[in-house]
Amino acid sequence: MFGKWSAELPGNMEAWIAHYPGRGSRHNEAPINSLTSLVGKFSQAIQPLLDRPFAFFGHSLGGLLAFELTRHLRRKNLPQPNILFISACGAPHLSDPHPPIHALPNTEFIESLHQLNGIPAELLDQPDVMRLLLPILRADFEAVESYHYTPNEPQLNIPIIAFGGLGDPRVSRERIEGWASQTNSNFKSGYFPGDHFFINTARESVMDSIAIEATSSHAKK
Repeated sequence: MFGKWSAELPGNMEAWIAHYPGRGSRHNEAPINSLTSLVGKFSQAIQPLLDRPFAFFGHSLGGLLAFELTRHLRRKNLPQPNILFISACGAPHLSDPHPPIHALPNTEFIESLHQLNGIPAELLDQPDVMRLLLPILRADFEAVESYHYTPNEPQLNIPIIAFGGLGDPRVSRERIEGWASQTNSNFKSGYFPGDHFFINTARESVMDSIAIEATSSHAKK
């Protein structure tokens, strides 16, 4: 999904893409079904990168991960991102009205994935491919659906930019706007044509927005 970002971002920005266990070259590693575990592993992985200005961008599960990773860095008195970009992810203090799907039988689980339009139809129709993908996808959904927001921490003091898809069946505008209460700094929201995976269909517009906001935020430092 993020493969083209490195080449398409402005020259003054460098993309570092989080590579989750169980995917691509890490296919031999077991997928992680706990957001807390993901935060711990990523907090270790990014240590060498914290000596320069940076921002987090997280889509869907990645949005919660980016938020909790930022709070984790603050608790450890480590550098925090200049700006937090949240995409297709509801505010953590607002409940998700959709029932959990990670434990559904395969047929029902695949149908739920189909409704999100996140997996090409030609893959959904290939049992051998889906047999490999299902454990990874179930782990992702379990990480989100088992997440518990801890309310007794102060707001972040960095800007939050929240993006949503105009046709997203999973995350409503209300849940996108809810991110405003998670920061005592600036908050903005932006909406793009497309469903839950609008960052594919509206990639150029999303990347333009990221570049503008990140450059503006850095200029104010």
